[in-house]
Amino acid sequence: MGTVVSVSARLPVGSEWAAVCTEVESAFQRFDARFSLYRQESELSRIARGELSLTEASEELREVYALAIEWRSATRGAFTPHRPDGLVDLNGVVKALAIDSAGEGLTAAGIENWCLNAGGDVLCGGVPDAGHRWSVGITDPEARGAVLTSLELFAQHRAVATSGYSERGEHLWLRGGAERRFAQATVFAPDIVTADVLATAILAAPASELDELVAAHPVDVLAVLPGGELVATPQLRERFVL
Repeated sequence: MGTVVSVSARLPVGSEWAAVCTEVESAFQRFDARFSLYRQESELSRIARGELSLTEASEELREVYALAIEWRSATRGAFTPHRPDGLVDLNGVVKALAIDSAGEGLTAAGIENWCLNAGGDVLCGGVPDAGHRWSVGITDPEARGAVLTSLELFAQHRAVATSGYSERGEHLWLRGGAERRFAQATVFAPDIVTADVLATAILAAPASELDELVAAHPVDVLAVLPGGELVATPQLRERFVL
């Protein structure tokens, strides 16, 4: 998927790191094998070449495509599974689904306390140790390598995703013309798919649509305008560590 995946965990007695890494790797490899547009043999690449239609695709691929279409409707097109040339690209939900699958695998293996980080998208289970919570640092888009703030993850918001231009440059399809936009958006959510999709949608849509995009979802948002001005949802403002 063109990114780095790391895992932190508090292992129960008898568990080994090799098994943890295998569990995480297998989840990402399964999604990559089916959905990567960089793998010529993947099912989605076959659709892109016209060798396979969506109606003939596997049930899993059709379900993921349907999920992406639902999010396109929910964000009024700010998030979309279609590139400007019409090519179906499901990466906007697939990485999050792989993270979620890896987390479920760790929990099923008896590892209750873990934290997965896939290219800055984070999902946690349990706690790092007694009396503490997992915490994440958010990069300052105006100073690459610097931390803008750090925040603890709570049970209701165990997933966090950030979308911005400091790492990957211009990589989104924008909606709304030349209106003012955020330079970076971080979303805290109950699940990683919601966090990842909304982070992308907030960045792709005009900044004026922030409230509309998040109104229907139990999320918190920290967004950064060009120049460094911060915009945050009310509950998040009280949790800053600047």
